[in-house]
Amino acid sequence: MDYYYEYTECDSAGSRWRVAIPQSPGACTGLPEPVRGTECTFSCKAGEFLEMSAQECTQCAAGSYSLGSGVSFDQWDSMPAGFSSVATPLETSPRGDDGLTCNSSSWVPQGNYLESNRDECTVSLIYAVHLKKQGSVMFEYQYPDHNLLFEFFIQNDQCQEMDQSSDKKWLKLTNHGEWATHTVNLKSGNNILYWRTGGVLMGTKVVKPVFLKNIHIEGVAYTSECFPCKAGTFSHAPGSSACEACPRDTFSGHGASSCTPCNTTTHYAAEGSAECRPRPPCSKKDYSQLHTACGQDGKTQVTYKWIEPKICLDGVPGAEPLPPSGEREPCPPCNPGFYNNDTATCSPCPPGTYSDGMKSCKPCPAGTEPTLGYEYKWWNVLPANMKTSCFNVGNTKCDSMNGWEVAGDHIQSGAGSSDNDYLILNIHVPGFKLPTSMSSQSGAEFGRITFEFETVCSADCELYFMMDVNRKSTTVVESWERSKPRQSYSHAMTKNASVSYTWAFQRTNQPSDSRQWVNDMARIFSITVSNAVDGVSSSCRACALSTQPTGSACVPCPAGHYIDSLSSQCTECPPDTRLVSHATPGPDACKPCGPASKSDKEHRLCYSDCRFTHTEGNVTRTFDFAALGPVGSLMYGPSFTSKGTKYFHQFNISLCGGQDHMAVCSDNVTDLSVSDSQRGEGASAVKTFICQSTIIPASGRSFHTALSSQSINLADTFLGVTVENNLGGIQAKPEYYPESSKKVADVNFYYRSLEPTSSCESGRSAVVTLRCNPARSIKGDLSVPSRCPAGTCDGCTFFFLWESSGACPTCTERDYHQIEGACKGGHQDMLYVWSEPKLCVGGVALPEKKTLPCEGVEFWVRLGAGLGAFAAVLLVSLTCYFWKKNKRLEYKYSRLVMSANKECEMPGADSCAVMEGENEGDMEDEVVYTKPSLLGKLKAIASKGNGESFEHVQLNSSHSKTLVWS
Repeated sequence: MDYYYEYTECDSAGSRWRVAIPQSPGACTGLPEPVRGTECTFSCKAGEFLEMSAQECTQCAAGSYSLGSGVSFDQWDSMPAGFSSVATPLETSPRGDDGLTCNSSSWVPQGNYLESNRDECTVSLIYAVHLKKQGSVMFEYQYPDHNLLFEFFIQNDQCQEMDQSSDKKWLKLTNHGEWATHTVNLKSGNNILYWRTGGVLMGTKVVKPVFLKNIHIEGVAYTSECFPCKAGTFSHAPGSSACEACPRDTFSGHGASSCTPCNTTTHYAAEGSAECRPRPPCSKKDYSQLHTACGQDGKTQVTYKWIEPKICLDGVPGAEPLPPSGEREPCPPCNPGFYNNDTATCSPCPPGTYSDGMKSCKPCPAGTEPTLGYEYKWWNVLPANMKTSCFNVGNTKCDSMNGWEVAGDHIQSGAGSSDNDYLILNIHVPGFKLPTSMSSQSGAEFGRITFEFETVCSADCELYFMMDVNRKSTTVVESWERSKPRQSYSHAMTKNASVSYTWAFQRTNQPSDSRQWVNDMARIFSITVSNAVDGVSSSCRACALSTQPTGSACVPCPAGHYIDSLSSQCTECPPDTRLVSHATPGPDACKPCGPASKSDKEHRLCYSDCRFTHTEGNVTRTFDFAALGPVGSLMYGPSFTSKGTKYFHQFNISLCGGQDHMAVCSDNVTDLSVSDSQRGEGASAVKTFICQSTIIPASGRSFHTALSSQSINLADTFLGVTVENNLGGIQAKPEYYPESSKKVADVNFYYRSLEPTSSCESGRSAVVTLRCNPARSIKGDLSVPSRCPAGTCDGCTFFFLWESSGACPTCTERDYHQIEGACKGGHQDMLYVWSEPKLCVGGVALPEKKTLPCEGVEFWVRLGAGLGAFAAVLLVSLTCYFWKKNKRLEYKYSRLVMSANKECEMPGADSCAVMEGENEGDMEDEVVYTKPSLLGKLKAIASKGNGESFEHVQLNSSHSKTLVWS
């Protein structure tokens, strides 16, 4: 007992020595001499250990076990030796909250398993092992929450990560409560194993932690001792490689070779218990109500039964007795599509017939076909295609196999074995089959599941609705926390595939091994699945008939056609309408597209062709948004969680185009665990008009790639384009954005998602506002309102502003003006420039510069000078002419006066009289008045200026016979 044996390190030849090492240095003398040991690759079989004294393999004793060349960890009352939990420091948030760190985040032992942290901190569970030969590691885990990252990877002693495929590194999601097994091969040498978790986010929801148990590592050199069985298990025979769990109502301690029975009169024990517990007096929490199957008399009754396993005592003081059974009542009718042929059970209607459940099956009338599907609204027995189960964190299944119980007009969650059990209800649909008239519709809605439910809870219960397409992985479609009033939820299936729909109810997320909240429950009143390939028919719907006169069979309608109820013929939807696949056949199935939108050729959806025309007053403006691109992206952030995790919101927006130009958001957290051949467009890829993803950068989280998660559909229906602030009940918020001083109105694109959520009963909606901004590029910039940093203020309506020069109207002749250049050398340039500020793009181009002939200023100057000189010469000539003429007249007048004076020296009154015998006609003088000429007027003015005022009179002699007054 004073020493123990160990092997030395292996040398290059692969040999080693066995040496004795004292328990305390210097405590004793006379240690055995070293001897040559076994080969380095030597190991024992499972159930054996290497006895170092003889260096031989020896069987493990009863009550213990061995993996031979492996080690096992299956007991987690405390952290086993060699394991460590390390939290990665997060980036510091701008708020500088020192108290909100990850120092308290770690993996926590919970007895039978390890539990990861419940926040977004990144925490690693680390274990180092040295393998002498190639081996493997195998472990079991639960990973139900896609909001949590979970990866497993291996490093060597140089901290270099070993090569691993993505499907081995990133763990696949598991169904709620189910355990999955993961195995990875290990290389010889040092291997450092990492189990790393980190919350993607976010909000007030608490993430579901990862559970880890039963870690087995193969490939160690040897096992020098056997592991004792943990409490609650045993191994009854020597040489065991594993321990078995004790049966119910038995228990065992540490290293037991058998289990000890409990006194079942006063005590009980669950499977794998380490002790017996006293049975409490029975209460109302220990029994449940159920409806018996319909009997031969067509009646049923309410009965009560003890919840199994029964752990309470009845018939003792304070115990609640089991209530008596109720009166026998008539059985509820069969579910639609089934009929009762005077037996105790309901049978499905034969193909081609239908029933509402109240009457016998009838064939569909001519011109109609049966509608396939399930419609469960009466719950006397569990339908054949549905299963119920219960999963517990510590065990694979609960003790109670009845996870859900039928209750007449509803089905409700059962008791389970503890409050944190997952109560599972599942329905499997092998595929979908569209009605004959719609079978050629591509991209249509293949099926739809609708259910009505309520939850009544006192604790932090949660109801999950999940789907598993083609048995790849289960994803949560929607969840509801705490009590919810009676409501309906619907989900469409857009691809024809096998799918399993699952409801999982958990009363509390906290560890529990009791039934304290057994009265908290979920109730489902009805479940309807349309177009199920193996469904029954509850009604008939109109179908299209062949155009042949003798044809009476239903025929498929081409894409985009509806069935005319009068002629039973396929009729194409009018232009710019979309065909609603699940609507009642008829013209009303074609819904008109909104303003400035059009439908594709198959009338599957409405979309914008990037063109929009707006008339205001007498001005018509045309917009062409094609330059902005079919899909725009906006990454808003960064934002920080309470723990300091940095994240961004990324929005992808499909502005123009149809099905081929949709926005796509992918979730690479779940995709990383799927091989490329299986990836495709699964549930983790969202393809729609507007979608959102949460992006966590690689820095600060110790992950090697940026993570995209929580991809959601914000809008799958395009409503239209308008400058108005309201369309289809969706209100734009121009006050959310800075005011625009431009003369161009903002253009609003309206979208809606018809898929309801737990917080948005009418679905989500979105408004994308396009604003003309010549200062921005053609692609422009997307932004969200400052008062709504996440793009939404209520979680249901999202707002985006897209400022771009590409959002300006197309240019027309009104947007430029003409400038005339100077005339040089007989030529003049005509220039055209845009009016400032330029508020248009594309459209008409500026006209080219024009050069026109012209007559310059020099010509007009020369012409004016010539005309002036001519006028001056003419004026001078006229002046000289009239002056000379005036002088001649003056001379003649003076001669006349002188001549008159000679004839009549003594002037008298009759000196000039007409003499007798003279010819009066010849002798008579004339007085002629003439209008003064311009020159005369000038001379008259000059004479007046000299003080002279007189008139000139021309007196003609008898020769002239004329007297002129002027």
